[in-house]
Amino acid sequence: MLNVVILAAGQGKRMQSDLPKVLHSIAGQPMLTHVLQTAYRLKPDRIMVVVGHGEAEIRSRFADDVGIIFVQQRQQLGTGHAVQQALASPEAALSDESTTLVLYGDVPLIQADTLRNLLDKRGTGVALLSQQLDNPSGYGRIVRDAKGQVSGIVEEKDASEAQRQITEVNTGILAAPTGQLKQWLDALDNNNAQGEYYLTDVIAKAVSDGLTVSSSEAKFAWETAGVNNRRQQAWLERQWQQQLANQLLDNGVALADPSRIDIRGNLSCGRDVFIDVGCVFEGDVHLGDGARVGPHCVVKNSRIAEGAIIHAFTHIQEASVGPQAQIGPYARLRPQANIGAYAQIGNFVEVKNTQLGAHSKASHLSYLGDAAIGEQVNIGAGTITCNYDGANKHQTIIEDDVFIGSSTQLVAPVTVGRGATVGAGTTLVKDAPAGQLTLSRAEQQTIRHWARPTKKS
Repeated sequence: MLNVVILAAGQGKRMQSDLPKVLHSIAGQPMLTHVLQTAYRLKPDRIMVVVGHGEAEIRSRFADDVGIIFVQQRQQLGTGHAVQQALASPEAALSDESTTLVLYGDVPLIQADTLRNLLDKRGTGVALLSQQLDNPSGYGRIVRDAKGQVSGIVEEKDASEAQRQITEVNTGILAAPTGQLKQWLDALDNNNAQGEYYLTDVIAKAVSDGLTVSSSEAKFAWETAGVNNRRQQAWLERQWQQQLANQLLDNGVALADPSRIDIRGNLSCGRDVFIDVGCVFEGDVHLGDGARVGPHCVVKNSRIAEGAIIHAFTHIQEASVGPQAQIGPYARLRPQANIGAYAQIGNFVEVKNTQLGAHSKASHLSYLGDAAIGEQVNIGAGTITCNYDGANKHQTIIEDDVFIGSSTQLVAPVTVGRGATVGAGTTLVKDAPAGQLTLSRAEQQTIRHWARPTKKS
C-alpha cells in the first residue's frame, strides 16, 4: 500500500502575493495541480494534502478532485510536524505496513518515473531523493559515512564549514515505512537554528534503528527545483517550456524558435506541423498534419485540421478550423466557431457560435455571431450579424452561394435564401428571397451651397 503526503501549508512570503504559494502557476496550472497529477500516476491508496496558509482557497480550488484528504496544520512548525499531522489523521486511517511518500506542493515538476525508481530503491528501508549541485547553497546536505552509506542530513544553517562543502543535497522527497516513520516523527525535537521539527532528522533515526537508507537522483535538475520567489518561478517555467518544446521537436514538429513557445495544457500535433515564434497554447489543442501557425497566436481548447493556416496575431478559443482553411491575421474565433474546409476568415473578423461552410469567406472587418452560413458564401467587409436585441440572442441563416455586400447589417432573426445577393450598405430586417437582389438605401442627395463650419476667431 502507498500513501502520498503533499506538503502545501507554507505561506510563501517571498512570492510577495496574497495567493497561497502552491496555487501559483507553472505552464498555466497551479503548482499543486502538477504534483497531484504526478501522484495520481502512481496509483496510491491515499493522497493527503497538508494545508495551512490559504487553506480555504486551496480546498475550494481542488474541491472537485476525487480522493484527496486535506489535513490541517494549524501552526507551521516545520516539515516533520507537517508529515506528523498527516500520518496522525484519523480520516486517513493509515496502515503501519504501508509506504509513505512525501512530496511538496512547491516542487511541481517531479516526474512519476523518478518517483517509481525511488520507491523501488526503498526495499524495506528508507529511500531519499538527492541531487548533485554545483552550487548547493540553501540546501540541506547529504552526510555519508566512510563506506559511502547515508548517515544523515544536515540543514545548511546547522552545518559545519566542512559539511557546507558537500555538493550532494537533500530534495526533501523521501519514501519510508509508515509505522516506523510515525515513531521517528514522534521522537523529533526542534533543537536547531530554525526552532522547527525537521523531517530530515528521521534519516539519522532510521540509521540508528539499523535500516538501510538508499538514495536516487532525478534525471533532470528541474524535477527537484522548488519555487520560493518569482525569479525561481520564472526560471522553472522556462525550463519546463524548453522540455515541452524538445518533445515537440523529437516528434517532428518544426518550431521557428524552441525558446519562444508556451504550452499551458496538452498540445498534440500531426506530421509536418510548423509553429512560429511567440505562440501560446492553452487547454487541449490539436494541430492536424501540415497545419501552420503564424507568429504570436493564442489557441485554446481548439482543433485545427490538416493543412489549415493560422496567420499572425490570431486568437482562437473553443473553436474548430477545417482542412485547408485560412484564418487571420488578427482574427478572433470565439467559442463554437466552426470554420469549414477551404474557408477564409480574414483580418479583424470576429466569429462566435457560427458555422461557416466550405469555401466561404469573410475577409475583412466583420462580426459573425449566432449564424449558420452555407458554402461558397462571400461576406463583404464591415458586415455585422445583429444577433442581440438587448435581452435575447437570435440566429442569422445565410444559405449557399450568397453574396453579402459591404457594410451590411443583418438584423436577426433573418434568413438569406440560396443564391441571393444583398447590396452594400443594406440593413436587412426581413428575409431575403433566394436568387434575388435585396437592398435598402436612402435616396442620395447633394446639398447645394453648403459650407463646413469654421472655428470662431
